Amino acid sequence: MQNYCKTIGALAAASALVAGNANAEVEYELHTGYSSEYLFRGIDTGDDLIEVGADVATEWNGLGLSAGAWYGSFDSATTASDTDELDLYAEVSKDLGFLKASVGYIAYIYNQAALNKATDNLGDTQEVYFSVARDFGFAEASLTYFWDIENGNNGYSELALSRSFELSPCLALNVGTNVGYLVDEGQATAWTTKLALDWGFAEHAKLSPFVAVSVALSDDNDTAYLGSGNEFVAGSMLSVSF
Repeated sequence: MQNYCKTIGALAAASALVAGNANAEVEYELHTGYSSEYLFRGIDTGDDLIEVGADVATEWNGLGLSAGAWYGSFDSATTASDTDELDLYAEVSKDLGFLKASVGYIAYIYNQAALNKATDNLGDTQEVYFSVARDFGFAEASLTYFWDIENGNNGYSELALSRSFELSPCLALNVGTNVGYLVDEGQATAWTTKLALDWGFAEHAKLSPFVAVSVALSDDNDTAYLGSGNEFVAGSMLSVSF
């Protein structure tokens, strides 16, 4: 399920395309990090998340193509045990000029020991998502709808705003905020804001300490947000691109 200040964050990073030519270049990124809490769409999924991942992106015939894999290990709040998760994802995007449209796929795969202890809130599943984004200058806005093709997710959608501030040639402050919404239930879920400081300490490497705060907007007993509360997360990410 990825730290969601992460799911689209990782895909967006992988979707940063190079200038196209007849033989489009391919970009790669490797990343690893630690988070004090595994925060997924405003829900406290567990503690002490250790993660690694790899992303690849290119351009073909005017389409942005990206894919990646993410692996996380954490102390699950659902199973009361250590849980391992593997996410596989891919995306196709098109810059239409006035906005960028994307279609993507995510598979969530858990270790069998966790599945044996899980409630309905944890289990292998797959999602397809549809997203539109536009850069307004003062911020980049996106709207994404996630469709769980195996389990009901109540039509989860997310409205997000983000902006990067260059503090120096090797230092940038990234600010992102998003609000989740369950279309089927007609209710907001959580408002999550993340601040990350990117330090480019080498030509192709950066260290990104971050903090995130999530404010609960729902406590509905018919959804996964029953018992959810406000959350604070801190951590750091190391990434290398080539």
